[in-house]
Amino acid sequence: MSNNPWLAGTAASEGYEAAIRVRMGRHAWILDGMVSLVAIYLLGLSAHLRVAVPFSPVPITAQTLVVLLTGALLGRRRGAATLLGYMAVGALGLPFFAGAGLTGPTGGYLLGFVAAAYLTGLLVERGWGRRPGSALLALLAGNLAIYAVGLPWLALFVGPRAVLALGLLPFVVGDLLKVVCAAGVVYARSRR
Repeated sequence: MSNNPWLAGTAASEGYEAAIRVRMGRHAWILDGMVSLVAIYLLGLSAHLRVAVPFSPVPITAQTLVVLLTGALLGRRRGAATLLGYMAVGALGLPFFAGAGLTGPTGGYLLGFVAAAYLTGLLVERGWGRRPGSALLALLAGNLAIYAVGLPWLALFVGPRAVLALGLLPFVVGDLLKVVCAAGVVYARSRR
């Protein structure tokens, strides 16, 4: 059994996580809340690590990397709940979104973040993080979930003919690099 708290939710750490929860008793929710708050803050920071794409309303950000890692490391439920919390604080006016927020052209990508965190968390919980190839596929599936929601939403603003040129093609290489980095983290975590 590993004593590494970053392995929470993996088979190698179930004993450790159970011991922490027993020790914290009815206050274990505080730990979950603190971890989610840190992830929300990191998501907000990652939104500001952006590069404007001159011809697109969608900027290049580090958000997808943090979203995928949030789902993979926190699991499907806590990951999706954390992303809902992120959307809530952004909707309340905190400067946590890279674009125009939930109602603008990038709103679909924000909604896709929740689906991505859930899907990635689900796949990693089912063991997809234990091998490099399956970890890569799990994170790629999460990234595709972001596009599955984000592109149709963006099409409402830019039209169906321009959506791939403005919302997908400029981001493929960067997103693949982020998926590879996240897969490396997930696989390395499973090896401990």
